[in-house]
Amino acid sequence: MAHNHAHDHGLWTHNHYFLGHGHEHAERRARAAMFLTAAFMVIEIAAGFFFGSMALLADGVHMATHVGALGLAAGAYWLARRNVANARFTFGSGKFGDLAAFASALILGLVGIGVAAESILRLISPALVNYSGALLVAVLGLGVNILCAVILRSDREHDHQYQHTHDHNLRAAYIHVLADAATSVLAIIALTAGLLFGTRWLDPAVGIVGAGMILWWSKGLVRDSGLVLLDAESDPGLAREIRAMVESEMGARVADLHLWRVGPGHHSLIVSLVSPDHTDAEAIKRALRSRHPGLSHVTVEVAVCAECLPERA
Repeated sequence: MAHNHAHDHGLWTHNHYFLGHGHEHAERRARAAMFLTAAFMVIEIAAGFFFGSMALLADGVHMATHVGALGLAAGAYWLARRNVANARFTFGSGKFGDLAAFASALILGLVGIGVAAESILRLISPALVNYSGALLVAVLGLGVNILCAVILRSDREHDHQYQHTHDHNLRAAYIHVLADAATSVLAIIALTAGLLFGTRWLDPAVGIVGAGMILWWSKGLVRDSGLVLLDAESDPGLAREIRAMVESEMGARVADLHLWRVGPGHHSLIVSLVSPDHTDAEAIKRALRSRHPGLSHVTVEVAVCAECLPERA
């Protein structure tokens, strides 16, 4: 006679919800920053035509790329949330943000190259600018950038856990806003100098400096998000701690260890051990997750080495 007993398999099964802490909150902030930037982009492009300022017009088009990047960030949050339970994503949907950050970094790099090229052309052939009108719009643009930075930064300042999650998607959106703010500051300096002293060469000169800053930020973001997408070892220090813990406290030798990031604040670990006795893999898994809560997906394999067994008298 067959007996069916309902019992819990929670010890061995779990979900793959590897979204970052405050995911929906970050999504709302990215969307708000996108709408605010888009509104001022329209104003800046219109002002560029009205004042006959190519500098303002170019900055408005430049801002359009940031609107796209912020939209990309908000879209990535939405896609990750929508697919959080989709079984096709073997290790969850937490990397949508890293994919968006990588694409956003490439956009940022192209913007930097474009700003540098345009600045060099303007250095060779200076353009006539309505400095007073352009200066007013540049100051307003800086105000918008600061407001967007405050919107995106608050997650980083007030959420203590953010320091351990490294949300590259939010970081990409924040860097785009910082790039806009930096170019606005440089534009204000150049336009003020042009208005007061007639130094027309300063505008393209500071543009080149701003382009260098943008390219530097882009390089760092491409590197960090690219490593996540390539499943590089995300935290060498944590890997060393895990290896030391297993070998010193559990008497097993680590034969193979793979540690990679599957979402902001979430890591996956596969570790193969060689032990002189029948070590309980589940006990090791519980100990690892207890010591390191960020290990959201852990697989432990234990091989018993018969030659390593102690000799019996």
